[in-house]
Amino acid sequence: MLGDANGFLEAMKMAARDERESSKPVDIYFGEVISNAPLKINVEQKMILGEAQLILTRNVTDYTVTVSVEWTSEKNVFQIYNALKAGEKVILIRQQGGQKFIVIDRIGGK
Repeated sequence: MLGDANGFLEAMKMAARDERESSKPVDIYFGEVISNAPLKINVEQKMILGEAQLILTRNVTDYTVTVSVEWTSEKNVFQIYNALKAGEKVILIRQQGGQKFIVIDRIGGK
């Protein structure tokens, strides 16, 4: 009988925890890049995330853009070097109920 009560109590705790989690659509974290190749981010000094756990936005990656310059009316291609570097502080959002984190942008900086 005691085992049934403990099981019921654990089920209630899990239901309450799930309810709290579902009421928070996102969790926001702060981290610091500790390595850029391979990319590793130390999140609030509690866990280290690797590339497999990270989803990067354009704000934190290198990319190429094509622009039109009016004075020559030609299209030119530019490479934007925007990838994260060790020591930079970042803001992340955790996918609800998941193990993936979206790196939104840098914090502060130069």
